[in-house]
Amino acid sequence: MAEQSRTLAVLGPTNTGKTHYAIERMLGYSSGVIGLPLRLLAREVYDKIVAIRGPSVVALVTGEERIVPPRAQYWVCTVEAMPEGMGADFVAVDEIQLCADPERGHVFTDRLLRMRGLKETQFLGSHTMRGAIAAMVPEAEFLGRERMSQLSYTGPKKIAKMPARSAIVGFSVDNVYAIAELLRRQKGGAAVVMGALSPRTRNAQVDLYQNGEVDYLVATDAIGMGLNLDINHVAFSSLTKFDGRRMRNLAPNELGQIAGRAGRGMSHGTFGVTGEAPDLHVDTAQAIMDHRFTPIRKLEWRNARLQFGSPEALIASLEAKPEDEMLARARDADDVIALKTLSAQADIRARATDGRAVKLLWDVCRIPDFRGISPAEHAGLLETIYADLHEYGRVPDDWLARQIKRIDRTDGDIDTLSKRLAFIRTWTYVAQRKGWVDDESHWRGATRAVEDRLSDALHGALTQRFVDRRTSVLLRRLKQKEAMVAEVNDQGEVTVEGEFVGRLEGFRFIKDKSASGAEAKTLAQASLQALAPHFHLKADRFYNAPDTEIDFTEQGGLMWGDQALGKLVAGSDPLKPEAQAFVDDEAGPDVAQKVQRRLQHFIDRKVATLFEPLLNIQRDEELTGLARGFGFQLVEALGILPRGDVAEDVKALDQDARGALRKHGVRFGQFTIFMPLLLKPAPTRLRLVLWSLAKGLSEFPESPPPGLVTVPAAKDAPQGYHGMAGYRAAGERAIRIDMLERLADMLRAEDSRGGFEAKADMLSITGMTLEQFADLMQGLGYKAERGEREKIKAAPEAAVEPAAEPVAVSNSAGAVVVEPDTSDGAEAAPETGHEMVEAAEAAAEELAEATPDETAEDAAPEASEAPEVEVFYTFRWAARPRGGNRPAQSQGQGRKPKGKGKPGGPRKGAPRRDDKAKTYSAKPQKKDRIDPDNPFAAALMGLKDKS
Repeated sequence: MAEQSRTLAVLGPTNTGKTHYAIERMLGYSSGVIGLPLRLLAREVYDKIVAIRGPSVVALVTGEERIVPPRAQYWVCTVEAMPEGMGADFVAVDEIQLCADPERGHVFTDRLLRMRGLKETQFLGSHTMRGAIAAMVPEAEFLGRERMSQLSYTGPKKIAKMPARSAIVGFSVDNVYAIAELLRRQKGGAAVVMGALSPRTRNAQVDLYQNGEVDYLVATDAIGMGLNLDINHVAFSSLTKFDGRRMRNLAPNELGQIAGRAGRGMSHGTFGVTGEAPDLHVDTAQAIMDHRFTPIRKLEWRNARLQFGSPEALIASLEAKPEDEMLARARDADDVIALKTLSAQADIRARATDGRAVKLLWDVCRIPDFRGISPAEHAGLLETIYADLHEYGRVPDDWLARQIKRIDRTDGDIDTLSKRLAFIRTWTYVAQRKGWVDDESHWRGATRAVEDRLSDALHGALTQRFVDRRTSVLLRRLKQKEAMVAEVNDQGEVTVEGEFVGRLEGFRFIKDKSASGAEAKTLAQASLQALAPHFHLKADRFYNAPDTEIDFTEQGGLMWGDQALGKLVAGSDPLKPEAQAFVDDEAGPDVAQKVQRRLQHFIDRKVATLFEPLLNIQRDEELTGLARGFGFQLVEALGILPRGDVAEDVKALDQDARGALRKHGVRFGQFTIFMPLLLKPAPTRLRLVLWSLAKGLSEFPESPPPGLVTVPAAKDAPQGYHGMAGYRAAGERAIRIDMLERLADMLRAEDSRGGFEAKADMLSITGMTLEQFADLMQGLGYKAERGEREKIKAAPEAAVEPAAEPVAVSNSAGAVVVEPDTSDGAEAAPETGHEMVEAAEAAAEELAEATPDETAEDAAPEASEAPEVEVFYTFRWAARPRGGNRPAQSQGQGRKPKGKGKPGGPRKGAPRRDDKAKTYSAKPQKKDRIDPDNPFAAALMGLKDKS
């Protein structure tokens, strides 16, 4: 009596060893067939069985690959390619729950209903199929399998935070490539696995992952179908997919099938979401962890009893409805759509007139649309193939050779190579069909060779694009905790393990510009570990460097040579800025503290040196009362105070207080209270930085070029800038405050009410043209009246010993530059302006009185010449200038005007002064009318007090 065949349903979640169990059972028989859902998985199982039994007894049959040795005992196939009627002892169908798949479900249902082994049949799949199998296969026994490890949900996680040995799942090619690119930048690279890849490409990509060259895998839902990989975590980048007809949400059982790839053997696994995928509902997550899913109640079905009498009869049989209520007629698949399209064409109908021709037409229509261009394009190709097969009994060699030659190119990018690989799969499928080509062995070898070349090229392109070999090498060394060797050359270029990784600028590592995003961050992590010894050596060298090698920028940066090491930030006091070091965290706290301390020492000494006169005021214990209070105001203002802002405080200071402050170099000017030593370029440059820090400015104004008496007034400068720069804005230009005080001394000798003209010394000291000087005077509060008159030739001048004073001249660029003053009079004796002006005036008067006749004679124009006209300005006090003071009346004011052409007197063309106008006495009417800033007046008051 023959042994009764056993039908067994082995059901359970992923990672239960169902496929391994079926292989063991099959090898216990003399023959067997196992059907798998993917050709990738079929190749994996084939390789396993070959390793056990050898290649001579194992066959591999898929739509595009056919390896059938003469003594084949065990057949490994895709479910669609499973041979019927061969009478094998053992038959197994994996992932039987795909009976409910809208696209391929009818094939699995057919195997469930019709495929049996002589001795044993196994259906492997999910618990959701238990009820359906019990109803459709009553004789089936059930064997439950429990998962060998736990599966846990970890929620959303950014790709940047993804743990190693993770698989990120996408549901489109674009999505997979985008994720792989992101992982390359962030983690050094990823392997790519998709069902559309050839087995050769897929295996090469899997090897990248399994060998540890990359720690991340990006895949489609193809990994849910039995691929055994070392995956610890599965992350869904989306919860929807396009099923060929529409976008739909993934069912919990589909999510569970993919998530179950996490964990292998006894190792626990986790799953979660990433990217734009929303957090899983708590019930869905729990169902996946507990492997509890809604039972499958409908199986996709298509009639297997086909009628080939005519195309119409064939279509009618394909559209037959099932009799069992648990079966649902499958929607038209690509093969049915192609059949309907071709049957509508007259040429095809003329050929398909008998059962053999109709059967051939159906076989041609079942060629998969690997190219995926469009149904019309696919139908056109099928029409050509069918016509050749019907007319010649084969596909012509020359035509097939041209098609293959056009595809046999390995240049191009990933998309181009993928398309060529899809195209060659069509001809691989054709070559695998028995009787469709003349020399089956040749064409199978030719198409396989092209597919292999394209597969290798695609693997290379994928690896080049999505794997950063440099970063992956460094990460692997990091993971292995091996000491890495970094080298830094004279240009600061850093190489680690011979790979260029970036530059070392100061104590910050600047990653290679070819790296970007999180990829650069990953690269930096590995590089900084190798750079740790260099950071310590460099920190020691910097700490012992002299101050001459360190400097600050006008934007508050701190430099060591050409390397930026930090910046200044505001401290508790304007004169106590704090240094903030630029040091990578990976360099360690010791390096950061050492760099910060050295920078702080530098800036503290710089402030102490350049602002020593100002700091001496703070330290002077002899300063008391109002003098001490005013001194602290000056310190807070960094050595420069507009007099208008502290006018009342100045009035309150007696001569003793002023004298005590003058000992520290303080000058009480008419417009500004300042310390001339602090007007030098170096203190000015630092003062502007300190002021900008105290003001909290985002962009610091720069100091004017050194040596200029006047500069263009900065219209958009922050309020107070000109004073801190040592200048006072007046009109279109700003004048340096020490030169302004010298000018003020000159102006004291003039009749500011009756009007006066600019002297040559005034123009010389400012370095301005007459028009520029007029604008300056108006900015200082004077009214400038323009006039014209006949030019009088000047009398020959006697040689006059030049005063020891800096002379301002205009250079070719229009900048006003002060020539060096060898006596340093501007700083050593800042209040001798009255004497210099009076000396110059006296010399001019003496010269004018000595040669009146000659002067008149020289000045008389010749009768034959037209008189020359000169422009002049008359200046009168108009209003109190902003932040300044009204000019003091001088001894020269109120005097009776002298003769023609003499200083102070009216000239031809000038507005005449009324002789009966009120005059002003040069003598002060009261004691408090004496100018306390005039050193001669102060001396006079001292004499009176002694008397």
